[in-house]
Amino acid sequence: MEWSSIMDWYIHKIVSYRDPKFTSGLWKEIHQLFETNLSFTTAYHPQPDGLAGRMIQTLEDMVQILCAYGLELKDCDGFNLYWCTLLPALELAYKTSIHGSTNQTSSILEKGWNPRLPQDSSRKYLVEIHSKASSFK
Repeated sequence: MEWSSIMDWYIHKIVSYRDPKFTSGLWKEIHQLFETNLSFTTAYHPQPDGLAGRMIQTLEDMVQILCAYGLELKDCDGFNLYWCTLLPALELAYKTSIHGSTNQTSSILEKGWNPRLPQDSSRKYLVEIHSKASSFK
């Protein structure tokens, strides 16, 4: 993953279920250093635990599929693609897919916009071609 991608998706807040990993002194120092806010769920409001669990399960499924079929993937020149080189594409796929619980993409929720994808520009040209083609009738 490229550094610009990491900085682009920099985490500002982590919601945890009071896991000892996040309550240790080391993690408190890390959060202070990176200016990350740490929030905890409570027994009365466990909904974020379910959402986080669903997200983790989805990511696990995506990585398992990538690892299972990654050795068979080849680029346009016939070279093998290893699963780790495809992680940025997996990240883009996850962040631009609409999630059932929110009916939004995580890009929209985090940044307020979706990154431009190749098919976005092709749609524009299809609309232009369609409008010109309809004038030939």
